[in-house]
Amino acid sequence: MEDIVNRVERRLRNELVGEVPSEQLGEIVLEELKTVDQVAYVRFASVYRKFDNVDSFLKELNYLKSLQDAKK
Repeated sequence: MEDIVNRVERRLRNELVGEVPSEQLGEIVLEELKTVDQVAYVRFASVYRKFDNVDSFLKELNYLKSLQDAKK
């Protein structure tokens, strides 16, 4: 998990200037988690994106699955 924190920090320093909106920080964290730990990604996304029903949760899972299938 420390690697993810370091990568997020590095991206913030390299890509952004000044204050970072929480929405942008959340998206960066999601991008990093997606490449490292899919379960952590889904857990974070479920809170960050405030899934309000099973369909929105399944939509995110299907998106993640399609990325995984594209790599094969």
